Amino acid sequence: MRYLTLVADYDGTLADHDRMSAETALALERLKASGRRAIMVTGRRLKHLLADCAYPNLFDLIVAENGAVVYEPLTREERVLGNPPSKSLLKALRARSVTPLEVGEVIVATSASQRAAVQDAVWELGLEAQVIGNRGTVMILPAGINKASGMEHALRKLGLSRHEAVGVGDAENDHSFLERCECAVAVANATDSLKEHVAIVTASPSGAGVRELIDELVKDDLARVPEQIDRNLILLGNRLDGSALRIAPYGRNILVAGPSGSGKSTLAAGIIERLIDKDYQVCVLDPEGDYGTLEKLVALGNQWRAPSIGEILAILEDPKVNLSINLLGIALSDRPDFLAQLIPHVHALRTRVGRPHWVVLDEAHHALPGSGGPADLALPRQVGETLLITVHPEHLSPTMLAAVDVVIAIGPAPEQTLEEFARATSRRLDWPQALTYEPGQVVVWFASAGQLPFAMRPAPGRAERIRHHRKYAEGDLRWHSFYFRGPEGRSNLKAHNLSMFSHLAEGIDEETWLFHLRRGDYSRWFRHAIRDAELAERAERIEHRHDLSPAQTRRMIRDLIHARYTLPE
Repeated sequence: MRYLTLVADYDGTLADHDRMSAETALALERLKASGRRAIMVTGRRLKHLLADCAYPNLFDLIVAENGAVVYEPLTREERVLGNPPSKSLLKALRARSVTPLEVGEVIVATSASQRAAVQDAVWELGLEAQVIGNRGTVMILPAGINKASGMEHALRKLGLSRHEAVGVGDAENDHSFLERCECAVAVANATDSLKEHVAIVTASPSGAGVRELIDELVKDDLARVPEQIDRNLILLGNRLDGSALRIAPYGRNILVAGPSGSGKSTLAAGIIERLIDKDYQVCVLDPEGDYGTLEKLVALGNQWRAPSIGEILAILEDPKVNLSINLLGIALSDRPDFLAQLIPHVHALRTRVGRPHWVVLDEAHHALPGSGGPADLALPRQVGETLLITVHPEHLSPTMLAAVDVVIAIGPAPEQTLEEFARATSRRLDWPQALTYEPGQVVVWFASAGQLPFAMRPAPGRAERIRHHRKYAEGDLRWHSFYFRGPEGRSNLKAHNLSMFSHLAEGIDEETWLFHLRRGDYSRWFRHAIRDAELAERAERIEHRHDLSPAQTRRMIRDLIHARYTLPE
């Protein structure tokens, strides 16, 4: 299933005239029986809601007070997510004869006719508060609290992300949470402004509209919803006419193929960044430890310690965490077995909570070889969203190749790369005569859609990935080595990699350390020999600080290296 939870407003959506009907309750029971969850989000105070709603136990969680309170009906546990209303605010509102005045755990609400008096009071007191309209009501809440923030808390408590959610509402204060849901729906009686920003508008109003939505969810997982919901699309690059090429983040498997050093992993890293930017959880199987330096990726394992399946699954349980699994601690011959153990667990996690949304496998031909093996046998019948990177597509598992929808050929011979893929999958490749290789371009083939290949300029990532950083950490840089010579060349200590640099930096005398520090030699070496501009810039800032002791500068520069390159202790 793609959509694992329904997030619904109460008044005007689930409920007609304060009450949810027995028919809507039966529809929610059908939803729950399909294995999906249900979350209610409402601007109401909890006690008022529970007095009117006869079916609270049909919801896994209830978000009340417009996002400020989360309630679990099964346990009756209530969690308040904001501070209580300011006493000075309540005093000012009463002084202005604001009535009616409802005061909850966090929320303060009154009639929309009192909006001007409310805004004046908030302004005069200088409060960091927001005034929110909801049809005939005005609500005051602390900054940052709304239905979206409450929904995110509830989803995380259930182990889900916003990308598994279908949201449905009717009024102004529903905008915030509907914008965060993977698919947004408005009931027929919703405000026009809300209808303009959703993927579906139901044919029926309020409760009948929700029942209509639930029936369609249970029947076919909203198969009619267009894949091309603009806000969810992931940028790959630009066609030669300048138009952006974006793909849906669901129902796609991508293969990036080309010779070594052609930029495959750099292109993949840019796609990973953009997936993470949109809150899609990514799990990278990283054979060389090259992806651990990407922002917002937690690196697990190194060349001395192999990650365990239990550790991987424990980390992936949190929808906010993206993971890079460093495979250097696992022998190349053992990796297919490791993957064979991991695949069923990841598939089970995806079935249960829809995550990780994307799995990335670099050097895929080693882990999933064309000769078959345990990992190939462990592949599910329907492979979820996967990004594969390989030099040799023809050496990749036929099962995995058959699941590929989009091929990105990179390097000087894209036609040859696509021909290798076409032969391995028994697909027909029609190469356009006008299509030729140009530096800085790649060729994209939507193979499963039967489209012709075309050229694209790939979108760059924010930060260039550190290529071959194991070489810089532990290899031999030869003539690019660093020499601790000190004043007048009294020393001649060679650091042929970052590991040796860190080791020597701990032991050299203070005069030698400061000699190179003040000359900017460390940042210069990082920039030109290690080719790591970010490390160089950070080191340069330390070199310019005269308020630090020599010991502090040594420790800070060594910590910088450790943070970007996993060094042995």
